[in-house]
Amino acid sequence: MTYSIGVDFGTGSGRVMIVDTNNGDILAMSVIDYRSGTIEQNLNGNPIPSSFALQDATDYIDVLKRGVPDALKEANINPNEIIGLGIDFTASTVVFADKDFTPLNEKEENKNNPHAYTKLWKHHGAEEEAKYIFNTAVKDKDRWLGYYGFNVSSEWLIPKLLEVKNHAPDMLEQATYIMEAGDWVISNLINENVRSNCGRGFKTFWNEDEGFFYDFYEKLDSELPDIVQDKLEGRLVKIGEQAGVLTDAFSEMLGLPEKLPVAPAIIDAHSGLLGIGSKKKNQLTMVMGTSTCHIMLHEKHVKIPGISGSVKDSIIPGLYAYEAGQSAVGDLFGYAVKQSPKEYTEEAEERGISIYELLEEKASQKEVGESGLVALDWHNGNRSVLSDSNLSGLLIGLTLHTKPEDIYRAYMEATAFGTKIIMASYEDWGMEVDDVFASGGLPQKSDLLIQIYADVLNRPITVSASDYASGVGAAILGAVAGDAHEDMDTTISKMKQPFLKTVEPIPENVEKYEKLFKIYNKLHDEFGFKHSYHVMKELKEIQENQETV
Repeated sequence: MTYSIGVDFGTGSGRVMIVDTNNGDILAMSVIDYRSGTIEQNLNGNPIPSSFALQDATDYIDVLKRGVPDALKEANINPNEIIGLGIDFTASTVVFADKDFTPLNEKEENKNNPHAYTKLWKHHGAEEEAKYIFNTAVKDKDRWLGYYGFNVSSEWLIPKLLEVKNHAPDMLEQATYIMEAGDWVISNLINENVRSNCGRGFKTFWNEDEGFFYDFYEKLDSELPDIVQDKLEGRLVKIGEQAGVLTDAFSEMLGLPEKLPVAPAIIDAHSGLLGIGSKKKNQLTMVMGTSTCHIMLHEKHVKIPGISGSVKDSIIPGLYAYEAGQSAVGDLFGYAVKQSPKEYTEEAEERGISIYELLEEKASQKEVGESGLVALDWHNGNRSVLSDSNLSGLLIGLTLHTKPEDIYRAYMEATAFGTKIIMASYEDWGMEVDDVFASGGLPQKSDLLIQIYADVLNRPITVSASDYASGVGAAILGAVAGDAHEDMDTTISKMKQPFLKTVEPIPENVEKYEKLFKIYNKLHDEFGFKHSYHVMKELKEIQENQETV
């Protein structure tokens, strides 16, 4: 028997899994919360902008130090049967590190500088830089912009780099390496500066044929080409290859075999496709959690408005991976739960269920359209198809009779409507959707949510039986790096997770949701494209100005 380790680095914790390379069974799992959590609102007692979301990268290594030995103990196997290790990571999460890969915030003099810390994927402090990059690219009609959805997100690495250059140039000077967090972890494990084609292709304006777009960087800032070359370059490793082997120090620290093969890092949502076995074109996979990524594979490279990128060989060799997404899904439902009144909290406690379960139960008793509500799910901005983190949420139709479960259901429906717009964008540009898969932490937990999605999309939705597809996907790459099987396709086939069920659309609900979607679509266009768009901008500007007073 042989096993591989998959480590799934999420927004709030890391999950270490030991997986059987012959059948994909998960033998053991250890979940480690990040010690510092997500740093928002204030840093060491000092206020920081509401758009900031920071982390301490040393927490990621802590996940390995604590999680791997715990998982090995639970699995009760011979460590020498471990043949490979892979990781997935939320992106774009950016680490600024010195020549020894030590994060800059570890230096005492940098403890109170927010720009020394890791910028989490949902850090939106680089909005102005993203606008500047976009406007420069549009003016010069840069050839590559269409492969990033004809837009630029403040979540990506280059805007965050420029943010630091503009606001904390001393941190930029101190940084030897500016890295995707996944690359930073792998570089630590093998003690070499390596970069995955997955993170690089989706987050840094790079492609395999041309490399980094240095001519464009020159237009943005005369110093940027040298910064990118000095701090972002590194040995490139493709998904499906081996990044290197574990150092002796980490082998001893983690209790793993010497020279253990290590795979390159993959973006977490992309890893989910491997975990469920979605490896063909015309399959839309929704990786649903805190946020949702909508990923498709295709042999052709086309320019689709509103996507977050398209990169060859970044999931399956020979195919382009296309990513779109929604910035708030699980986060949005969590926000609704926090607004629950005292009587709901007390009812849930008395019945021994969670607030989530109580709200879903009450919401499921409602007919489609009964609440009279429609929401825009932009509480954390809009990633696709508008690519604007400065947008905000909207709830229309409130009356004195509106109940918490009505709002909860409206948010569920809003995320489904947002997915419908994304799916239509794929289809409008020639990518047929034959199958829809759902994986991640949400689909197995909420029957109502998946039924709403099936009804709104008017498609059957096949749900993964595992909450842990991304972690299994990372383990699959670890197994590929360790030559568990003859090729990557065979490894995926053997280790992919089973499906739980297929949810069919209900015809009468489909018809009702078509009417609600038309209203959502009008609001989407009005606040996303037309003059009302500026209302959200103006409100956010007032808020940000107040924060600086």
